Amino acid sequence: MTDTTLDQFRTETRAWLAENCPPEMREPVRSEKDAVWGGRDQSNLTPAQKSWMDAMASKGWTVPDWPKAYGGGGLTPAETKILREEMAAIRARNPLNSFGISMLGPALLKYGTEEQKLTHLTKIAKGEIRWCQGYSEPNAGSDLASLATSAESDGDDYIVNGQKVWTSYADKADWIFCLVRTDKTSKQGGISFLLFDMASPGVSTKPILLISGNSPFCETFFDNVRVPKANRVYEENKGWDVAKYLLGHEREMISGMGLASTGGNPLIDGAIATVGLDHDGKLADPLLRASIAMFEVRSNAFGMMSERFIDELKAGRAHPAQPSMMKYYGTELNKSRYELMMASGGSDALEWESDRSNGGSTPRAWLRTKANSIEGGTSEVQLNIIAKRILDLPSA
Repeated sequence: MTDTTLDQFRTETRAWLAENCPPEMREPVRSEKDAVWGGRDQSNLTPAQKSWMDAMASKGWTVPDWPKAYGGGGLTPAETKILREEMAAIRARNPLNSFGISMLGPALLKYGTEEQKLTHLTKIAKGEIRWCQGYSEPNAGSDLASLATSAESDGDDYIVNGQKVWTSYADKADWIFCLVRTDKTSKQGGISFLLFDMASPGVSTKPILLISGNSPFCETFFDNVRVPKANRVYEENKGWDVAKYLLGHEREMISGMGLASTGGNPLIDGAIATVGLDHDGKLADPLLRASIAMFEVRSNAFGMMSERFIDELKAGRAHPAQPSMMKYYGTELNKSRYELMMASGGSDALEWESDRSNGGSTPRAWLRTKANSIEGGTSEVQLNIIAKRILDLPSA
């Protein structure tokens, strides 16, 4: 694609975004309710959220680099990058947050049958189905391959029994992608990857209350849940291949939390409100000023590293351990961001339920970041992967 063609694409994209992105969708995301997850029930969406999601989906731009046949935009990597840049220029919010986009979709594109792709991917791209992830179990966290949830063969179906834990938004999801054991004689070699409706008889959820006062995670229970074998992704007992591939995309998704939020700078805004400016127009607290400056340097470096990794991934040159690097650093960066937001906000940042603090969105989010170093693979696991696969250090 020539530079002239890309310049034309940029001009057309800029004009389309200016016309179709509502003003409300160019404001900073202040709390979880500002995020759009889609799903069967969209009654909680504001008119602006609904309009923005639908407009982007109509262009295939909720998943711009997916094939058009599956609801995507069919854009090249260069075009996708331009779209992201133009969205950032007007501080446009992400039109759709989805585990279907960030995790399941890539796995289906690689391992799914054509029927599975046509059935699920377009609905994901349009935000019509909300997905959750059935991986961790009470006795299978970091050692995920020890999972015990069983799927017994019964004609054209599996009968699923067991429990998952830390299932993000399971109480709000429509479908689940789930790891189950179909062979007890092999650890990794006895796992299969199933898709099924959370409204299926025998599925129940129980939210887990966190220190933030919110309950994004759930316990999920399966009691003789009947799942068609047609909903199995890839071959029976080879679900571990799908699981590992998906996990890499999950770690990339989590690492994205390290990138700066759309619109505004809550660190600077909070610091100005708390300590004010000196006579030179700089933040009055030099230590806080230095900490924020260092964070922004690290954040910008991480953003450039992320772009490089994504380009290498698209070109097939990515190191398999790169998602672990991104996940670890992005996790630490996001935790640092909220530590600084709390420091910048002073005593006001401790407000928990007031209207002024938007229901304590900052301290609740700060507490929520403590789980970043656990979910998607603990920081210790990521450091082990980096040590072995990138630094070639010997095992203990």
